[in-house]
Amino acid sequence: MSALPAPRALTGAAFASLLLIALVMGANHVAARIAFDDGTSVATAVLFRSASTALVIVALLAWQRVPVRFTARHKRFLPLIGLLVGVQSLCLYASVARLPVALALLAFNTYPIWTALWAGVVYRQKPERAMVIAMPVILFGLALALDVLGAASGLGAAGQWSRIGAGVAFALAAAAVFGMALVLTQHEAGDVDGRVRTATTMAMAALVALASVGVQGGFHLPQSSTGWGGLVTLTLLYGTGITILFTVLPRLGVVGNSAIMNVEPVFALVLGWLILGQAIAPVQLVGALVVVGAVMALGMRKR
Repeated sequence: MSALPAPRALTGAAFASLLLIALVMGANHVAARIAFDDGTSVATAVLFRSASTALVIVALLAWQRVPVRFTARHKRFLPLIGLLVGVQSLCLYASVARLPVALALLAFNTYPIWTALWAGVVYRQKPERAMVIAMPVILFGLALALDVLGAASGLGAAGQWSRIGAGVAFALAAAAVFGMALVLTQHEAGDVDGRVRTATTMAMAALVALASVGVQGGFHLPQSSTGWGGLVTLTLLYGTGITILFTVLPRLGVVGNSAIMNVEPVFALVLGWLILGQAIAPVQLVGALVVVGAVMALGMRKR
């Protein structure tokens, strides 16, 4: 959601909280898949999730009496960042609706590559050596996880891509858009309180989703109690994760999006298998661990 300064050393409570957030966010995507399979549209889910989270964060801001002040630069870039996150949310959920949840999140986890790319294009920043080394490792692991040649599935490359192509495209689009949002946040809105930034971002994302709902001819709601359970659960889980991230962790001495949270696809893999019956081949599991390990190494490197 945002790019903040490098984290300090983690306490035990902070580490446990970060793992909890990763678990909650992974479970949120599994719940989303349940809702999608029962007729819920991606835009409807994003609207419910974003609007509810925005309302909760605004209530917390009021309760904690957090001062809200925006400079002219903030007023220009915060709506753009919110727009990008809204598009990212739609794309990522569209991927989750089409791929096994863990694979959608793994493809999305290429966003550090996009972040480095956009920082170079927009702000002329050269990528760090660690990023240059990690890029091919992440892409190699992703190729294994997605079974791009169709060897594990037995479908061949053409058959595999006809099955996963749209989902992968949505996940990579989400990663690219999110990378841009992170770069703009760091350079143009990094001095805005994280809670305030999250509230404005979620409100804008809700407006993007509302516009998408209108284009699609209205809400597409769940068809059964199972789908409603998924929709309500994803909303509660996402709101809980974001609330912990921006209200509890700062008090524990954690700032920024710690690399520990990148184990989210691993949690999603386990939950997807237990709840949805989604399984992947051993070679895909190896690829998943390569991606997660590379992204975590990037986040935990000394700066």
